[in-house]
Amino acid sequence: MKKIVLSSYNKNIIRALRSLHVENCALAQPKENEVLIKVHAAPCNPSDIAFLMGDYNIVKEVPTVPGFEGSGIVVEAGEGAEDLIDRKVSFFIQEEKCGSWSEYIISNRSKLVVLDDDMNMDQAACFAINPFTARGLLDIALLRDNHAVIQNAAGGQVAAFVRQMAGEMDIEVIDIVRKEETVARLKREGAKHVLLESDLQFEEKLKELAGKLDARLAFDAVGGTLAGQIFNAMPYDAELVSYGGLSTKYISGIDPMGLIFHDKIISGFNLPEWREQMDDDFFEQVSTEMQAQFISGKFQTKIQGSVDFDNIGDGLIHCLRNLSKGKMLIKANS
Repeated sequence: MKKIVLSSYNKNIIRALRSLHVENCALAQPKENEVLIKVHAAPCNPSDIAFLMGDYNIVKEVPTVPGFEGSGIVVEAGEGAEDLIDRKVSFFIQEEKCGSWSEYIISNRSKLVVLDDDMNMDQAACFAINPFTARGLLDIALLRDNHAVIQNAAGGQVAAFVRQMAGEMDIEVIDIVRKEETVARLKREGAKHVLLESDLQFEEKLKELAGKLDARLAFDAVGGTLAGQIFNAMPYDAELVSYGGLSTKYISGIDPMGLIFHDKIISGFNLPEWREQMDDDFFEQVSTEMQAQFISGKFQTKIQGSVDFDNIGDGLIHCLRNLSKGKMLIKANS
């Protein structure tokens, strides 16, 4: 089989992408409760970019195969997973040595989302992380009985799913974006409350709106000073949930008085831990409900195109320069 290989981590992302190359290797055989998946497609996510730079929470021994997510068909199975042969699946793998940017991967069945036959496989390639992250974040809102939330990186895919799901839960959303064109796009798509972080009155506007809507929960995908600004603007008994670090900077600028006297907290959300805490039957119910939304077309991940293995470097550099156009899918035969 063919696989894409990262020889070494590089803080310069362009150099990291240029260093990716294709190698051939023998197919591995699935062990107990494992399956061999013929990969249909794998996306390039922000976590993958951070991984290539050596900035992600998971650092593997190099050379290694990048990629944490994808879709495919189960072609072989070890003992205890034979029922999955020929099934469509989405998968989310992190600790495994061989990542999803490969023609075939081995996965434990616990890392799979078994798919309906009608699920589009390009959409399925981006199904295992972003939609479930949005659902997991909103579960926090439901548990806290919050009826308004704040989110940054609001032009991204997770934020889009948060808006859609929040609308069905009667939860208001305050969106924070970096570019004026993103403000216009989100408003065209029906977003009600969109703030531009470069606005000179950003903090004042956010504090006023958060107080008016009683937005006591925020989802932070950025970190840095923006996370601190959001935390400080939130009302009493608020929680800032960090689930990403797009700025690659530590959360900063926190007013300690909010922590001490306003009963505010900062927490983290980790998708694998959220899934592990769920009852299997409930996870299947959530998965079935979300797949139905994708099959109907109500939910969709924006996909800008695909790139084959032989053009991986140039394709992903193009993707980085056009992030607003959607995900780039990696396919062995584009």
